[in-house]
Amino acid sequence: MRAAALDRRVRKEARELVRAARAALLQRKGLQGKAGDLETVTRDVEDGLAGKDLVKVRHNLPLLDALCDELIKRAPKSTTRDYFESIGAAVLIALCLRAFVIEAFKIPSSSMYPTLEIGDHIFVNKFIYGVRIPWTNTKLFELRGPKRGEVIVFMQPCMPDKDYIKRVVATAGDTVEVRCNVLYVNGAAVPSKLLEGEGCQYDDYEESTGRWFPKSCSKYEETVDGKAYETYQDEKRPAREQQLAQGTLDHGDSHDFPLHDRPIIPPSCATSPGEPDSMAAPNQRPGKVVETKTAEKAGVCEQQLHYVVPEGHIFAMGDNRSNSNDSRYWGSVPIENIKGKALFIWLSYAHWGFTDWTGIRWPRIGNFVK
Repeated sequence: MRAAALDRRVRKEARELVRAARAALLQRKGLQGKAGDLETVTRDVEDGLAGKDLVKVRHNLPLLDALCDELIKRAPKSTTRDYFESIGAAVLIALCLRAFVIEAFKIPSSSMYPTLEIGDHIFVNKFIYGVRIPWTNTKLFELRGPKRGEVIVFMQPCMPDKDYIKRVVATAGDTVEVRCNVLYVNGAAVPSKLLEGEGCQYDDYEESTGRWFPKSCSKYEETVDGKAYETYQDEKRPAREQQLAQGTLDHGDSHDFPLHDRPIIPPSCATSPGEPDSMAAPNQRPGKVVETKTAEKAGVCEQQLHYVVPEGHIFAMGDNRSNSNDSRYWGSVPIENIKGKALFIWLSYAHWGFTDWTGIRWPRIGNFVK
């Protein structure tokens, strides 16, 4: 019984090796080495199988096995091919990560000071709000929507080819109003406290001249849903608040929102001065403006008009409130335009060169975006 089983095993192995050898001889005409020997030994094994001569099969089987290993095995890869395959795999992984998980952005303006400075390089989590098909607004699935207080990167509704970064201050259905630099959401003032008045200053950058120049400010801390972050206001806000407390303030602020225009029109790409027409924002809804008190009856800093964020949108503002082009001027951001949530700063510099590292802001590198 054991001898019969062993004979069957020999015949099976012989047939498999013969098939492999014949396929190689047929398909790989340029076999290197002892190709003639392979043909001869293969024929001898075939003859042994056909004539049921297991002695002949056993005699030639080890030689056929050795020739198959030597001639048919895959040719070793060259070092150059190994390098190209490794680089290709790394590039593919990087592209997939960039498309679906994480992407790098550079901060070009001072609109998010003091949270983010010009020259900050940040990573953005693209996965948290859902996976988007690359180069489209179509999402495969959505984990959750943006929340108030989060810093996001999005395609500007009026110029979808440009990416903006701002903070979410209100979501769909919320009301937004700004009076005397105080932000009101759903009729309640966002808690804020003065951190620095006189002496507050930051460096801004003028692209046309390539120069840095100082700008005065006042620094406040806002708290939204337990999340605290700092904002810059214009340098005169503390003085206005003091006048308001004394009852001597007789004017509001140029950045109040909404303004008492006639007729009262909600902000959008179609109505914002200097922005492209509404064809650039086919997915943007205008929302609406509701009057709660006429300007004649309201005090200079009292609530009088509020903006209602439309469904499927968020209201975004820069942390540098007096120097930010945001939803106050061109309207709400469609959620489908949002690319992701800011994570942390991986590099920051005012200027940089291979031989000049003095402009690198080392303390900022590694800081999470609050």
